[in-house]
Amino acid sequence: MSLFVRDLCFAYKNTPVLDHIGFSAESGELLAILGPNGVGKTTLFRCILGEQKRYTGAVRIDGTDARTLSAREIAHRVAYIPQTHGMTFRFTVRDTVLMGTSHTLSPFASPGKAQEKIAQEALTRLGIAGLSDRSFDTLSGGEQQLVYVARALAQQARILLMDEPTSSLDYGNQLRVLSAVKGLARDGYTVLLSTHNPQHALWYADRVLALHDGRVAAFGETKAVLSSALLKTLYGTHTELYETPGGPVILPVPDETEEGEKQ
Repeated sequence: MSLFVRDLCFAYKNTPVLDHIGFSAESGELLAILGPNGVGKTTLFRCILGEQKRYTGAVRIDGTDARTLSAREIAHRVAYIPQTHGMTFRFTVRDTVLMGTSHTLSPFASPGKAQEKIAQEALTRLGIAGLSDRSFDTLSGGEQQLVYVARALAQQARILLMDEPTSSLDYGNQLRVLSAVKGLARDGYTVLLSTHNPQHALWYADRVLALHDGRVAAFGETKAVLSSALLKTLYGTHTELYETPGGPVILPVPDETEEGEKQ
């Protein structure tokens, strides 16, 4: 399942947010979207999902103009995975994942055995089937995030949009979630993952889309485009990239003024 965006422009009233954004993503690929706060990453997702329609340019989902698709048709193709924010609803994990199948049902129908099987397969695929009977609000942040991913899998869409999925997780859970998501890309899913951590992009992403001031600052294979110069542009920080046996690592470079003050 492919995603193609061309010359996408969007503004809230008279405030431009996205300015001629263009990129593509293919099956089997994890695309990391980088950029500072307020650069338009979430707005980009909302345009792809059809929640914002007042854009110019084109969004094509597997060759089809997204504007011609209904919300239900988009749900068959694209799933959105939000951040965890300490959610407190008390559905069981099984029922939470079953919600992902709702677009396949008529308005007043309840999930049946077919939907229950899909939900269970999604839980099993992510290694969290043992949580099925737990209440969602008793889970750790990492477990909740994996449940959201399972719900997206139950939706049976092949494009996954992940909005800063590790922002509220501890280090170990960040790596567990990202490893699971990378595994889904290897299995043929198309994954778009926004993150504030460029190190995650270096370790897990096949390609990077970097946004700055509402425009594309860089787009391409991760190791080819992710550089100290790009990070300076995006975040205003001095860094250096070093190769290690475990892969490339980004390290901050202390500002000379700060070093002088410390001395």
